[in-house]
Amino acid sequence: MAEFNQENALRQSLVKFVKTPVLKIAYEEHGSTEDFPVILLHGFPYDVRSWDGVVPMLKESGYRVLVPYIRGYGPTEFLNSDSSRTAQQSAIAQDLIDFMDSLSLDKVALAGFDWGNRATCIASFIQPERVKALIAIGGYPVQDTVNPQPPANPISTSRMWYQWYFNTEQGVVGLQENRHQIIRHLWDTWSPTWKYTDENYQRSAESFDNPDFVDVVIHSYRHRHMNATGEHRFLELEKVLAKNPVIDVPSIILRGTDSGFGRPSAEFTVDQNQFPQLVDTLLVENAGHDLPRQRPDSVHLALIQLMNL
Repeated sequence: MAEFNQENALRQSLVKFVKTPVLKIAYEEHGSTEDFPVILLHGFPYDVRSWDGVVPMLKESGYRVLVPYIRGYGPTEFLNSDSSRTAQQSAIAQDLIDFMDSLSLDKVALAGFDWGNRATCIASFIQPERVKALIAIGGYPVQDTVNPQPPANPISTSRMWYQWYFNTEQGVVGLQENRHQIIRHLWDTWSPTWKYTDENYQRSAESFDNPDFVDVVIHSYRHRHMNATGEHRFLELEKVLAKNPVIDVPSIILRGTDSGFGRPSAEFTVDQNQFPQLVDTLLVENAGHDLPRQRPDSVHLALIQLMNL
C-alpha cells in the first residue's frame, strides 16, 4: 500500500494544467516540447491511466505525448461554477481544440477511444488541417443527436443498459451513490477476457470522484438520446454532424476483437466511406473496449505507421 501511495503521489506531481475558455484542463505530459505532439484522449468510464502502456513507447520513439483528463474527470474543472455541466459530443471536441489552442499546437497526431474517439474525430472534421494522423479506436463514432433513431436490436439494446439507466432519475442517484461499483462492472463486462486487478482500478478511481463527473455523464447519455438540451453554441454543428460527415485526415481504425459489445465485423465498407484517407482497419486480438491498456503496442505501431507516410 505504501508503494502504491508513493506511486500515486508521483503521478499527481506530474499533472499540469492549462486554461481554456471553459475549463482548467488537467493533463500529463511526457517527452520534449521540441518533439511532435501526440494527444491521447480517454473516454467513459476510464481515465488517462488507460494510456500508460502507450506513453513510454511514443516517448521512446521521439514524440511529445499529452494525455488530458476530459471534462468531469480527474483534476479537470470548470472555470465558472455557474456553467452548465454539459457533455455533448460537440463540447468534448471543442475542449480538445481549445486544449490545442491553449498550448499553441498548430499540428498534432490524435488517438482516442470511446468519448475520446468521438472528440478526436469531430475535431479532425472541424480542423483537418491541424491533424497529421488519427487513430480512431472503435471506428466511426459521430452521433445524430437531431433526428430520432430507430430502436436497436435486442442484443445491442441489452448491452447499452447503462445508457437507459442514466436516462432515469434512479440512474442519477445510482451513479452518485454507486459509481465505483458501476464503473468496475462496466470495465469487466466491456473487456471480458481481461482481468483488472483492484490495484488497476484504484489507480483510476479518484478520477471518478470529480464533483462534476455525475452531471457530465448524465448529460452525455441523455443528450445523445434527445432527452437533454445541448449548448446553444453547438446547435448548428450538431445539425452538420447529424449528416455523418467524413473525417478527411490520414487515419487508421483499431477495434478489439474481445469487446463486450460483441466481436466487430470484418466488413470495412463504412470505414472506407467515412474516412477518405483511411490507411488501414485492424482487428486487434486480445483486446476489449479498453484497447490502449490491453494492446498498447497496436496503438503505437499504428501511429508510427501514419507518421511515417
